[in-house]
Amino acid sequence: MDSRTTFSDSNDNSGSSSICFVSQTETLSSETSGDVQALRRLSENLESIFKSSDFDFCSDAKIILNGDRQLPVHRCILSARSPFFRTLFSSREGGGKIEMKELTKDFNMGYDALEAVISYLYSGKVKPLPKDVCACVDEDCSHVACRPAIDFMVEVLYASFTFQISELVALYERHLLDILDKVATDDLLVILSVSNMCENACERLLKKCTEIVVKSDIDIITLEKTLPHGIVKQIMDSREELGLHVSETNNFPDKHVKRIHRALDSDDVELVRMLLKEGHTTLDDAYALHYAVAYCDAKTTTELLDLGLADVNHSNIRGYTVLHVAATRKEPKIIVSLLTKGARPSDLTPDGRKALQISKRLTKNVDYNRSTEEGKASPKDRLCIEILEQAERRDPLLGEASVSLAMAGDDLRMKLLYLENRVGLAKLLFPMEAKVAMDIAQVDGTLEFPLTIHSRNAPGGQRTVDLNEAPFKIEEEHLNRMRALSKTVELGKRFFPRCSEVLNKIMDADSLQELAHLGNDIPEERVLKRRRYMELQEILSKAFHEDKEEFDKSAAMSSSLSTTSLGAARSSNKLTCNKKY
Repeated sequence: MDSRTTFSDSNDNSGSSSICFVSQTETLSSETSGDVQALRRLSENLESIFKSSDFDFCSDAKIILNGDRQLPVHRCILSARSPFFRTLFSSREGGGKIEMKELTKDFNMGYDALEAVISYLYSGKVKPLPKDVCACVDEDCSHVACRPAIDFMVEVLYASFTFQISELVALYERHLLDILDKVATDDLLVILSVSNMCENACERLLKKCTEIVVKSDIDIITLEKTLPHGIVKQIMDSREELGLHVSETNNFPDKHVKRIHRALDSDDVELVRMLLKEGHTTLDDAYALHYAVAYCDAKTTTELLDLGLADVNHSNIRGYTVLHVAATRKEPKIIVSLLTKGARPSDLTPDGRKALQISKRLTKNVDYNRSTEEGKASPKDRLCIEILEQAERRDPLLGEASVSLAMAGDDLRMKLLYLENRVGLAKLLFPMEAKVAMDIAQVDGTLEFPLTIHSRNAPGGQRTVDLNEAPFKIEEEHLNRMRALSKTVELGKRFFPRCSEVLNKIMDADSLQELAHLGNDIPEERVLKRRRYMELQEILSKAFHEDKEEFDKSAAMSSSLSTTSLGAARSSNKLTCNKKY
């Protein structure tokens, strides 16, 4: 029998493929066939150990990802199958826990990709790409080369390289080479970066990606922010030889533009303002807003927008608006900030995509559809999609913040108390959405309105407000607080309608509206209604403030806290909620 062999894929009934050796010159003899059956049984037995939680008791090590998720493994199996793990475990005393970030350095490895690689070490089977992990939210996508699929494949590729599994590296390199013509231009940078990290193991993939990027419209700033200096220089030299991107090789970005970008990197918007006074260029000429949205802190982006010196719908060299770039960043606060400043969600990229489609193509379907408990932060990816969907379907004009707020009439004190309670409840039930709206409305820069007022004669310097006293005096600080809270509620109604419906069911109960509406009641009845209104507000405020204190003590508030808060609210004359703000 010829000793030369090649890899081929054979499928079992589960749809998995196992790498086996097939002779190039002879068919399998009955003896060889028996060996194959024995190897298959061994593969299935080892795979059952890895799959079943019943065998966790015999695992002697755990690989930890992102500080919480852990994968139980068996040192003897991994050591036998991978030189990397053999060296790793021989240098450690016992098994214990192994942080994945220690193994892959600065590369962010997902749990699903790690599980796929470790599963291969146990069974020798290369499983199909997991559909829920490798599919994006866009229903029109074939999911062959969308970002979730690319991320999974490059993660498996890098893990296979790190763990010294050469056959798996070769397999995934070949698969990526086969789909490069279907990969979005920006996603090529991810593949190029990882193939470069794999050093000499992926030379063909590195060369092919580099050739495509050289001829692409990806600008030098994006290249410098994404790739190592050596690769960037190679790309720019190739472009110069081919006569491509003349504008970039001909003083763009120039020194003044680079100074503006460096100021943004330092979060120094005041320095940006000073540089603009020199008159060499404008924010639009420097694509400064695009730069800030892509690479800077959300606060810096907001401050730059507040200067009012940039066109929020300006397109860069590649034809991308600022909102298109924000969709790739996947930061909900930045997207809302742009939309409130007039960014158009209907604008298209040169290849016909809206910001919404960009965001969908970048988001895993499994993450988008994952349920989130009340009181826990919603995934940023899903929030961005919901915000952009809402921006496309709604008129930008905003109405009244709420029914009961409008019915409170001219009583500014009641309006302020209503807003405090509504936003406070939003922080408890929908922390991520509330933070986005509150940050843009700059609520943190105002003073919270208390249910008690200071008094030198009262113990502790405070006393409960008496509604029978002289009319409440609105100060400027109260008005500032009211404006900020009102804007928070309005932003919530505009971009988070689902959450607002929930809050409306709590805050806009019929009993609360009736109490807030003074109508033509006699003075005594008004005093009684106001007093009851304040009692209800105090009970509600106390309920969610107590829960908020518990939430601050723990990174993730349990769903029971949300139930407790809602129960307290309902007991306050059944104030039940529903409209995202």
